[in-house]
Amino acid sequence: MAHSTPAADGPTRPDGLTYPVVRSEAEWRSALGDQAYHVLREAGTEPPFVGEYTDTKSDGVYSCRACGVELFRSDTKFDSHCGWPSFYAPLAGDAVLYLEDRSMGHLRTEVRCASCGGHLGHVFEGEGYPTPTDLRYCINSISVSLEKT
Repeated sequence: MAHSTPAADGPTRPDGLTYPVVRSEAEWRSALGDQAYHVLREAGTEPPFVGEYTDTKSDGVYSCRACGVELFRSDTKFDSHCGWPSFYAPLAGDAVLYLEDRSMGHLRTEVRCASCGGHLGHVFEGEGYPTPTDLRYCINSISVSLEKT
């Protein structure tokens, strides 16, 4: 997918900075298609256990499907049996943004692409998974694409 041109006057991130990748909603809808648009731009969720990468074991890098920025490496992916791809850490600390989400009647932490603002999923802490970070990034398959290595 082609990258958009950075825009200095685009929408602002929760930290007050401007997203580097900006498109109009019509451009996003055209580039992503209905299902990916719903998840990435409207903070939807794909059904569990149906996503392309839920059970994928291939080596590679997972990038934002909307803007192409690298987000997660396959060596941080683990099987959490939750129905969505799970990772224990992003590729870089500044690759994702964290937002408070109370949409389900309780507090969760939403994860968004720091480059374009696309909704990726949520991160959960302290669930007892044997990972180095004690975190589970529960990511919608439709929000990412895998570049195999």
